[in-house]
Amino acid sequence: MDKPAVTISRMFPDRSLTATQQGSIVVGASLFIALCAHVTLPLPFTPVPLTLQNFGVLLVALLLGSRAGFATLILYLAEGAAGLPVFNPTGFGGVAQLLGPTGGYLIAYPAMAYVAGWIFERGQRSMPRGIVAGLAGTVVLFAGGIWWLMLIAHVPFAQAATFGLYPFVFAEVIKIAAAAAIANRISRYRARS
Repeated sequence: MDKPAVTISRMFPDRSLTATQQGSIVVGASLFIALCAHVTLPLPFTPVPLTLQNFGVLLVALLLGSRAGFATLILYLAEGAAGLPVFNPTGFGGVAQLLGPTGGYLIAYPAMAYVAGWIFERGQRSMPRGIVAGLAGTVVLFAGGIWWLMLIAHVPFAQAATFGLYPFVFAEVIKIAAAAAIANRISRYRARS
């Protein structure tokens, strides 16, 4: 009987992938999130831009699962902190971006990915489960982002939510639905293969 391939901290449920393949998937996923981060629309009434970054994080989490999604986002934050141009281009870049107005969202990304991936990988992967997973992950994201805005701007919750939540609700609903639909489609395709 063949032994299973070496895995990166047992992150991938597919044990047939080599460590090199798994590492390549994590690196590729972090670059996908970086590309999504560059699709950005600055909003004049808030320091937080509208970006596809959250969509990228959700899609990666739903497709890779909790552990690999978490690892991908840790790598993504390390790439950004090292000065690579992976964060949205409206920010300061590097560590300064992690300490700026969007820092709470960025720092919440690994937890967001873990929560969304954990929910989606429990039970049958379906569109409704993907939406629930996306909603839960998005709650984690906005909790971190709003808390950070309150902390650095010394503003109450209502004002932080005005800057960092309310303008984004509609777009987040679309991102969650799109990520859940894509993940559901890919999961069904994988199940048939």
